[in-house]
Amino acid sequence: MRTALISDIHSNLSALEAVLAEIDKHSCQRILCLGDIIGYGPNPVQCADAVAERCEWSLLGNHDFGVLYEPTNFNTIAEQAAYWTREQFERDSRENPDSARKRWNFLGLLPVRKREGDYLFVHGTPRKPINEYLFPEDAINSPAKLAGIFDRIDRVCFVGHTHVQGVFTDDSEFWKPDELTDHSYPIDPQTKAIVNPGSVGQPRDGDPRAAFAILDTSGGDGKHRVEFHRVEYDIEDTVERIHSIDRLNDFLGDRLREAR
Repeated sequence: MRTALISDIHSNLSALEAVLAEIDKHSCQRILCLGDIIGYGPNPVQCADAVAERCEWSLLGNHDFGVLYEPTNFNTIAEQAAYWTREQFERDSRENPDSARKRWNFLGLLPVRKREGDYLFVHGTPRKPINEYLFPEDAINSPAKLAGIFDRIDRVCFVGHTHVQGVFTDDSEFWKPDELTDHSYPIDPQTKAIVNPGSVGQPRDGDPRAAFAILDTSGGDGKHRVEFHRVEYDIEDTVERIHSIDRLNDFLGDRLREAR
């Protein structure tokens, strides 16, 4: 089976549409979302509906939680965006109650983790599935943190949250896709790994293209691998939409250009 993995869409419809169109070219049987469908961007309602329609399931991210419940530990810009996002859902509830009811049910039932055999899926980390960050530099600077997280993994864990594509291995290494042959990571049954497919709508690794990954378990030899992908999309369209909304800080659009 070929499974597309997306994460951290952040209400960026232009990026999401580009990624979904690219996924359709890669013979994937299903799509999974690791959370943060909403927050930051200008099209939360449309992104939530697209994920509900196209994904087999999605996880609950910290921004999804912030919009649905309370944006705790958010900075001022993110908090303001969360409240604006909530208002868009509430307005649509008044204008389109039937579709809104279905949307609220979908968002309200988002799980914090999923497990499929040896594979675990969370938004943050296995020990704090919604809001713990695992940064590439933790592989060098925080060995105890990394070890504590790996202790909670049987084989492979897929995470989002940091918006940085790559693979952590249990020998304290972090591999960027460019450092892997053909941007592909062969999963070793004897090695634990943590895989981040990157961010669809808010990349922060210096590459502004939308990111996703594909988990390929279809090999007849029983070997699995993860392919990393990037997709061009109309960044300026999203930037202009953000700039046109008074309640969204222009910074949320401007940083898309540099992926920082």
